[in-house]
Amino acid sequence: MAFQPEPLGPADAAALRANLLSGNALGMVSMLFWAAGFPAAELLLDTWPPLALIAARLLMVLVLLLPLWLAIDGVHVLANASWRRGIWVGGIGFGFGTWLLLISQSLTDPVTVALIASAMPIAATLIELFYRVRRPSRLFLIGMAASVTGGVIATWGKSPTDFGLGGLAAVASCFLFAWASFCTVRDLPNLTALGRTTLTFTGAAIVVVIMFLGTTLAGVDVMPRAPVDGRQITLLIVYAIGAMALSQVCFIAAIARLGVAVTSLHINIAPFYVMVIMTVLGATWSWQQAFGAAIVGLGVIVSQRR
Repeated sequence: MAFQPEPLGPADAAALRANLLSGNALGMVSMLFWAAGFPAAELLLDTWPPLALIAARLLMVLVLLLPLWLAIDGVHVLANASWRRGIWVGGIGFGFGTWLLLISQSLTDPVTVALIASAMPIAATLIELFYRVRRPSRLFLIGMAASVTGGVIATWGKSPTDFGLGGLAAVASCFLFAWASFCTVRDLPNLTALGRTTLTFTGAAIVVVIMFLGTTLAGVDVMPRAPVDGRQITLLIVYAIGAMALSQVCFIAAIARLGVAVTSLHINIAPFYVMVIMTVLGATWSWQQAFGAAIVGLGVIVSQRR
């Protein structure tokens, strides 16, 4: 069966609207969880090397998701899943992709990473064009342009660090993540969002752990530079369970309803969510970011007009 990224649902208009509503709600929730990871990662990177942090993050995710997947879907589903394909897609796309994103943040700052992430819809659209599963309409292109513009406005004037290697790492991460998200839904059609996420993150964990062990055997010290206390464990739970496990399950579920290009438009509203979280923690409210978020939301709506 050919993969259809467009939000196609039952012929009944009410059912189609419900499909779009649930897909966009999942996209919003996914980005809310994902945004919570930026402040947590910034604090953890003070003492954690990127490779050790991403390895610990993925292993913590699997400790939660593997038993949950087994309990919900059963042994038969796990035994008959496409493990080879899932591990390949997850290892290349999510393993290297998440590592490169963390490398980018360690070399630059959260603002720079958020700004580059606003190009994610472009990467996702190019992926769908490459696989010939989408012919972008004029409204979709207008919505994508509005979404990217809103993401830029939300981070404008924040003096992000110069691009350099950190910027290039973030760009590469965007393309890897878009490709892996697309392939996860296309190549694992018989699994739930939980199953797709767990299987591909297993591949990501395998790749990152191999990188970690190889680096350690080469004599490079990649262990945390300070004792892992309760505060760091709490931050790691937020960074792993919230910003990775829950976020990715919602993201993959949204892609199944909307397609990777439309779902990725929600990424551009992440800076607004970060601002909301920081405001709760005592930071100052920014109407500039709120305005940028409104433009992103408008772009998401326009992109799905038919």
